[in-house]
Amino acid sequence: MTGRRNGRRVRTDSGLARPHRYETAALAEELLSLNLEDLDPEFRRGRVTSKGGAIEYVHWATGTARLLPRLLRGRATGPLFLADRRASASGPRVPAAADICPATGRGRLSYPRAEYLFKTATAALDPHGIGWTLHQLRHSALQHLAVDGRTAPELQAKSCHQHLGSLGRYVQLGEQTSAQVTADADPAARRRTRSH
Repeated sequence: MTGRRNGRRVRTDSGLARPHRYETAALAEELLSLNLEDLDPEFRRGRVTSKGGAIEYVHWATGTARLLPRLLRGRATGPLFLADRRASASGPRVPAAADICPATGRGRLSYPRAEYLFKTATAALDPHGIGWTLHQLRHSALQHLAVDGRTAPELQAKSCHQHLGSLGRYVQLGEQTSAQVTADADPAARRRTRSH
């Protein structure tokens, strides 16, 4: 693989995986398991199987909607995210038929390879120079949503976390929020607002 092709490869796959993962706040494993048949572009969503086995939907925004056609390139079935080479045809590393794109013969992109591509693509942005992990990208998405005022139940719906308690690291509202909630619930304050 030439350096030019390799550079293009990193930009294409990491370029799509990054906004898709960030916009969905989904687990990387869920996104990497997506097949083209799971996509619903009209409603900007994809059907995934969560850790517990439930069928869930991840939703994406404009950034992914614009990049998705470039990734599909006329394909209609098979894995959404593909490895950069054809799948093994024999031996112990032969993937399941469902993990091979019928149009290209390329296998499904693995988590380790996706992580490597993402770290390579983000190394220049990382102050430590090693790049970020896919898990850090999910945390970043949830942290930004929390800072923008999304509630824990909203974060739970977006990220498909099983328990609200696991979202505590994102929703740390503090003393100012407590004071505002108390003021909003104060019956005397409500009467003053109505009489004015």
